[in-house]
Amino acid sequence: MKGSMIFSTILAAAFFVAVIPAHSQTLPAAYQGTLPFSVGVAASNFDVDWGHNRMYGLEVWAQWHPGTLPRLLDGFGLDLEGRDVNYGRGPTLPSNFRMDTVAGGPMYTWRHYRNIQPYFKFLFGFGSIDFMGQNPYYRHDTRNVYEPGFGLQYRMVGHLWVRGEYDYQAWTDLFGKTLDPQGFTAGVSYDFKSMRLFK
Repeated sequence: MKGSMIFSTILAAAFFVAVIPAHSQTLPAAYQGTLPFSVGVAASNFDVDWGHNRMYGLEVWAQWHPGTLPRLLDGFGLDLEGRDVNYGRGPTLPSNFRMDTVAGGPMYTWRHYRNIQPYFKFLFGFGSIDFMGQNPYYRHDTRNVYEPGFGLQYRMVGHLWVRGEYDYQAWTDLFGKTLDPQGFTAGVSYDFKSMRLFK
């Protein structure tokens, strides 16, 4: 129940962010009515903290980065992402083993350079895990998940960016302990913030 409440809160926050109108002020025509978000897809390689096995996963994300913050706060935004770690099970993993997460939270991107930008994030979310154990009726669980991470993104061309990052997850109170999956993710994103909605 607690995990589903956090999941609902994250979805509500994402909806709120999506419907916030663009801040109106006098800007050059090329920047009026821009869309202050980016979306991306990626592949992950994670140590799933279950016998120190590594698995592969897919990730999608969306980021909202307002352009009207004071200079001191420039670079802050919100990140929402979902990851499915479900591929490349080793022989020591249960045949149904799978970890899915949906998380969101603050993100800071250092925008000192135009084409290369380091970033840091701290996400809160909801995790779903499938497994096999001694109890044949207990093969699935859900938990709160905390996910700090950092990475680097590089502009390939125009609106397209590539990024690589390291993520650490803490799955709280699962089997009387905390699972700590961690790994690397690499992907591409499309940044809409320079796209003109009207002339």
